[in-house]
Amino acid sequence: MISTAIRVARVGSVAELAAAALMMLGFPCLMLAALVPSVPAFAAAAAVTYLADHYLHRKGSYLVSRLSKVRAGLSIRFLIRQLLLVLLLARLDLTEGLIFYGAIACFIAFYGFQAPHGVLATLIGNRRRMPVVTRNVDLVSRVRIPDAPPRFLLNRSAEKMLHLDIAAVVGLLVSAVTESAVPGSIGIGVTLGLGALYVVALLPYLRGKRIPPKADKVLGALSAWLREYRPETVLYFSGSKDSAYQVNMWLETMEQLDTRPLIILRERVIIEKLAPTTVPVVCVPGGVHLMNMDLSTVRVTLYAANVGKNIHMLRVPTMKHVFIGHGDSDKLASVNPFSKVYDEVWTAGRAGRDRYAIADVGVRDEDIAEVGRPQLAPIRTWQGVPGDRMPTVLYAPTWEGWDDNPGNTSILLAGENIVKKLVTADPPVRVLYKPHPFTGTRSAKAGAAHRRITALVEKAAAERAADPRFKADTGAQAKAKAELARIEARLAELSGPGGDRGDEAEAARDGLADLRRHEETARLRAEWNAAYWRSFGSSEHRVITGAEPRLYDCFNVSDAMVSDISSVVSDFIASGKPYAVTDSAELGVEEFKRQNTAVRAAVILSNSAAELGELLDAVRDPAGDPLAQDRKELKRYLLGPDEPTSIEQFNTAVANLALKAEARNVGQRSRAALDAAELANALPGQRVSAAGETDGVAAAG
Repeated sequence: MISTAIRVARVGSVAELAAAALMMLGFPCLMLAALVPSVPAFAAAAAVTYLADHYLHRKGSYLVSRLSKVRAGLSIRFLIRQLLLVLLLARLDLTEGLIFYGAIACFIAFYGFQAPHGVLATLIGNRRRMPVVTRNVDLVSRVRIPDAPPRFLLNRSAEKMLHLDIAAVVGLLVSAVTESAVPGSIGIGVTLGLGALYVVALLPYLRGKRIPPKADKVLGALSAWLREYRPETVLYFSGSKDSAYQVNMWLETMEQLDTRPLIILRERVIIEKLAPTTVPVVCVPGGVHLMNMDLSTVRVTLYAANVGKNIHMLRVPTMKHVFIGHGDSDKLASVNPFSKVYDEVWTAGRAGRDRYAIADVGVRDEDIAEVGRPQLAPIRTWQGVPGDRMPTVLYAPTWEGWDDNPGNTSILLAGENIVKKLVTADPPVRVLYKPHPFTGTRSAKAGAAHRRITALVEKAAAERAADPRFKADTGAQAKAKAELARIEARLAELSGPGGDRGDEAEAARDGLADLRRHEETARLRAEWNAAYWRSFGSSEHRVITGAEPRLYDCFNVSDAMVSDISSVVSDFIASGKPYAVTDSAELGVEEFKRQNTAVRAAVILSNSAAELGELLDAVRDPAGDPLAQDRKELKRYLLGPDEPTSIEQFNTAVANLALKAEARNVGQRSRAALDAAELANALPGQRVSAAGETDGVAAAG
């Protein structure tokens, strides 16, 4: 019942649901207390509504944004509470006293401060919003970008301003009890004084020296930097904040290119979610600004997703356009007909090429290049399970997708069966559950199934922790946790001061990568990952969500995996470890393998997960694994050869395509010169000047 209420209210936890319920009930209680009248009851209800409202705002609750849609927004809620306080004073027969009129005057004046405060906060935010947001781009030597206002002034400024009425509310309630105007007058003075001070504090940040230059100057500085840097290969990306992982997976590859790389993003929310990188990054929200950027030196542009905004870059003919995607799988998205708009489509191995041929969506075979998957370099190959360690099985299902096709994910029909069989396996195994980050975002049923699976894993983990057969080395775990704390503290220090300052303009100014710091961060993240796995027992079941540890880190500590049709399967094949894939649509083993290349060396599971024993047998006895050779052959087919390395293949593909782009551009210049020469010779005795004007022939009268 509680989970249903959480889903309906679209809140993230029981605490959020409780806060929402308290806030909703608090206002009727305020009215009742005002009508009775009861000052203690009113004070208690007011405190509850203040605290619940603040908690929901701090959590960024979806419910808060929806209240504004039904005319119960933040300002309205504060106004209602203040009106009810006036009603309370009237019911207490204080209408003839100074305190009653003081309350009315205070709240009117206080709301008078709201307009200039809101205008100032909006103007400051708008004036400090740059037309482009950058990382690792030296703009500060070309334009002046001043410090941002202190974060506490603008972060949730409307909420902070409204909460200044607390002093007046408390003072008026005390006056209502003591029948003395002094506490109310003090509270009113504090509220109005702080409100006026807040407005005055914002004024200096509207002055010219406190705001960044206008858009044309910033864009001019960016153009100057581009002319100096001369980018050659661009990674272009557009998407929602939840899709940032699709560009993050390519950052290390971009850092390893032999050409000068540049990353172009289209949404500000993506740059906020972008992982650390040394590659220059330019976020250009405006299509016109993008079209005016000087990208004349770019020869290859890489696209990680098929989205509408790609057209803004695809229109440029001087560069070659390549779809690289964000995963290689048998999903329909991997053979999207939109892919034929690109000059080339790059796949990991032969399987991707064959996939397009079978789909027959207009992508020509000669426009496909096999480049491997550079991201898979960190995945270690399997050497079997050491005798002193319990096998680990990773369950990494994909999300529910945009439709209700039962083959999208095993979460709905098979997930609980899979986990139940794994946590009760004999001999025992350790279970890691790492769901796709989109799980439950579209389907409430998928979200509920995910929560049930999480509960199963956590319950099994608690039971195992209490079982003396699985006693953990608490000393080693404590040492690892201490190491984690040390590493996290250093990582926070390396990420820079985050607390009370900074906005996108200041981040662009100070966003130049420190290579030494970047290398230290990479080393510390590797140390963090090692310490993370030591911080709990090697037999402890675990639910793993969030960005860290990464999926590939989970691959490396696992001995087998259960998943669905997605790029996760293709990537896991790089490890050579046994794996199982769920036929949730119940196509049957032969048909399922026929339709999905990546499962041809997998144990195929039905929704009952009855076949899981075959996977566990392969883990426990690698010598008797009937699919071991099939996995080797499938790895080469899906991901290409091990030599040359994938990054070498990728760099070669970039270089070859850049040559094609340059050949095209040279041809265009030669053709233009030839056309000009032909025009010059079009009329005998006529000469065309550089400006295109003719002389040598008298104009006709």
